[in-house]
Amino acid sequence: MGTTITAIPNATTLVNILTVEPDKQATLVDLLRENIENVVSELDGWISTSLIVANDRQRVIIYSQWRDPAAAAAMQSNAEMRAYFPRILALAAFDSIVGDVAFTRAA
Repeated sequence: MGTTITAIPNATTLVNILTVEPDKQATLVDLLRENIENVVSELDGWISTSLIVANDRQRVIIYSQWRDPAAAAAMQSNAEMRAYFPRILALAAFDSIVGDVAFTRAA
């Protein structure tokens, strides 16, 4: 079993919803995977990141957990990370929330 959505004490959860033209979804996912594998996963405080693609191919959700709010903020200001922002925004509109997992239940 892989990553699960988990209520981790003191962790910060980022949920990003990217809206994309259906014919650009695969390109966006490839770019996001490249960023996660080469930049995000190497940053201090990173716990996990999952990509969820909508069946209609118009949205991609990034679910990411960080050790604490400071680690999430440091990621967002990281120069290597910021270099990806224009490339991502060229493909998709972006909405984001920062919060905490309040409840989860699994089988």
